[in-house]
Amino acid sequence: MSAWVTNLNSHSCLIAQGGALTTVLSHIVAFMTTQTLSRSQARRIALAAQGFGQKRSNTPSNWSGMRRVIGQLGLLQIDSVNVCVRSHYMPLFSRLGSYNIAKLDEKLLTPKPKDRGYFEYWGHEASFLPIDMQPLFRWRMAAAEEGQGMWKGISEFGQNNPDVLNRVRNTIRDRGALATRELSIEGEKSGGLWEWKGSKIALEYLFWTGQLTATGRRGFERIYDIPERVIPSDILNSKTPPIEDAQRELTAIAAKALGVATASDLRDYFRLPAKGFDEHVAALCECGNLEPVTVKGWKQQAYLARDAKLPRWVRGAALLTPFDPIVWHRPRAERLFDFDYKIEIYTPAEKRKFGYYCLPFLLDGALVARIDLKGDRQTSTLLVQSAHAETNCCTSDVADALRHELRRLADWLGLEAISVKPKGDLALRLPKLF
Repeated sequence: MSAWVTNLNSHSCLIAQGGALTTVLSHIVAFMTTQTLSRSQARRIALAAQGFGQKRSNTPSNWSGMRRVIGQLGLLQIDSVNVCVRSHYMPLFSRLGSYNIAKLDEKLLTPKPKDRGYFEYWGHEASFLPIDMQPLFRWRMAAAEEGQGMWKGISEFGQNNPDVLNRVRNTIRDRGALATRELSIEGEKSGGLWEWKGSKIALEYLFWTGQLTATGRRGFERIYDIPERVIPSDILNSKTPPIEDAQRELTAIAAKALGVATASDLRDYFRLPAKGFDEHVAALCECGNLEPVTVKGWKQQAYLARDAKLPRWVRGAALLTPFDPIVWHRPRAERLFDFDYKIEIYTPAEKRKFGYYCLPFLLDGALVARIDLKGDRQTSTLLVQSAHAETNCCTSDVADALRHELRRLADWLGLEAISVKPKGDLALRLPKLF
């Protein structure tokens, strides 16, 4: 009701200035009537919210552009696969074009707390997150100490080995930041969870519960330290918000990043618990952060974020990591783009349809192809293992746009050549070597 009153008050000047009462009533009726969006409109809203549609630069982007995109997304998901490029590097390239990876590393992994703008924790999955969001995840740290929301093997180890936890924590407190391979417990053996050492499991437990944090990474290896030496003091000493407030704020951040979304989309963004989530959505609708809308073809109720933009079109091409927020929630990718997406890393080679590590290809607001890529640093070559166009796409137009995007990607990665294997209808339209 408060949003309705605000909307009415904003138009009260029409009467005072002699405007017709019917004008005011039309605004009221429009507000009370659930807005209906086409799938095309929903796609454009979603892509605009995610930072697509702006012209990408051929010159390296500066830090302000990188920071803006991370702010729009709310996080960068981390993944261990490095067959082409680490996953957290790709979303910025998809939106900005070429940028300096070393500069991003400097900002994400800086060891000085006073300069730290980001921290690592479990956001969607393992993620880099803006540092001022750290208090919003303390409920997750507290829940982990109670054995909730954590991988079972890590939880059981932590609950059953308090002495190991104390030794690991005290060692890092006394010796300083350490990687897993730099830490061992006398007499420990590998076994259990992925054959991890006990010290590794202890580190993961302490990280999940917030008793340790990451001061950075060396290559892809996480470096652990105590929070007091990593998190800025004003953040670390700030008041912990109530669980409901923190989860509601994370839902609001997800809504802004998604533009238009179902409740399951909103909950998935930061992997929030189902309990109480409907109340968070209702509260955000009540205060005007969300507006219930209908999207044609969607079975679920949709919600439009306040200040979401609906551009007339979204132009341009971009290759996406499988862990880009625009596609990481597979049901949403299918709803928005009619794109049935599965990573085939764990599928036996002989049963793969599209390839080991397929990147979706976005062109003018549609997902039009899947490209299996590998960066071969030894030969300085970007390998196109396969390229498949989606059904009903003009393969000649897609191939032309893809050729330019592959060249842009290779240049950014410092790879001199591009080699295409003749696998997939789209691959056959690309030059074999360019």
